[in-house]
Amino acid sequence: MRTSPVALIVVACLAAWLLFVPIKRFVSTYNAEPRAVTARGDLAADEVNTIDIFRANSPAVVYVTSIAVRRGLFSLNAVEIPQGTGSGFIWDDQGRIVTNYHVISDANRVQVTMADNSTWKAVLVGAAPDKDIAVLQIDAPSHRLKPIAIGSSRDLLVGQKVFAIGNPFGLDQTITSGIISALNREIKAVTGRVIHGVIQTDAAINPGNSGGPLLDSAGRLIGVNTAIYSPSGAYAGIGFAVAVDIVNSIVPQLIKHGRIIRPGIGATLADERVTKRLGIEGVLVLNVERGGPAEKAGLQPTTQYRGEIILGDIIIAVAGVQIRSFEDLLTELERFRVGAEVLFTILRNGETLDITLRLAAIN
Repeated sequence: MRTSPVALIVVACLAAWLLFVPIKRFVSTYNAEPRAVTARGDLAADEVNTIDIFRANSPAVVYVTSIAVRRGLFSLNAVEIPQGTGSGFIWDDQGRIVTNYHVISDANRVQVTMADNSTWKAVLVGAAPDKDIAVLQIDAPSHRLKPIAIGSSRDLLVGQKVFAIGNPFGLDQTITSGIISALNREIKAVTGRVIHGVIQTDAAINPGNSGGPLLDSAGRLIGVNTAIYSPSGAYAGIGFAVAVDIVNSIVPQLIKHGRIIRPGIGATLADERVTKRLGIEGVLVLNVERGGPAEKAGLQPTTQYRGEIILGDIIIAVAGVQIRSFEDLLTELERFRVGAEVLFTILRNGETLDITLRLAAIN
């Protein structure tokens, strides 16, 4: 059935009238006022503790920006590009800042923004890539520097409450809380070396938290937030922090020497590819340095006689701890200081021998 033109005109006029005629709204004669606020009462004790921890420690947490220099696509002029961000914390009143090595590893320039929003040029004092720790220096006056309180990680317990302060996704001065989920975890540093004794926590640690402090309920540093486990790259409830006892032992070395002074035996050792190919469990001595600890102790190197390779000594234990690989040896040696006398158990021509070596500093 066709609609007549007259009907269409009537409908159009009615629609226009409805469009322009103001709609009357209900107007209440009731005098509306904001509702009364219900009194909250005192904060819970754990809330007060969290607030106190943040207030006391946030001034010690900094925002670290690594900047790379790149040449423009259509120009020979160099331009500075923000490459990555992370967190760090004030170590002492001399302007030293501790952060993760991976935060600043590829940077041409690094700047540090403190809690008062002042920004400072930072220079690298020293780094321990195998532990993912770096120390920076800023030229800020001591009265503006509030060092973080140092705790201990040797007596931590699974289930303890912890707090992470940092700059996740560039959002500065953020605190998250959780518990210690596990202790003595192992993660790999950027060098491929294993970092032992790592703290696992469910406190939210996201990109940008790296290098920031993990605190106990007393507000003391117990770890440096380093990594997350997440297939997607976002927070998944598993974060890791390098234990403060490790940090507190290497930061003074980085400040003094710019690197970790490692104890060694003065020998060239075969890597795991060689020992696996030879079917050896332990660490094979390839060569010994003249006048070094290994030579003085009588360790035998690998030699060649009339075209035949004669294997040297194989290190199978250090201070009673079994050594299966080069990584095991490095881990055990790190437990000792330079100059310590350590008992090595070696395998020589099928016989087991005990030899005492005095560890020396290595480059």
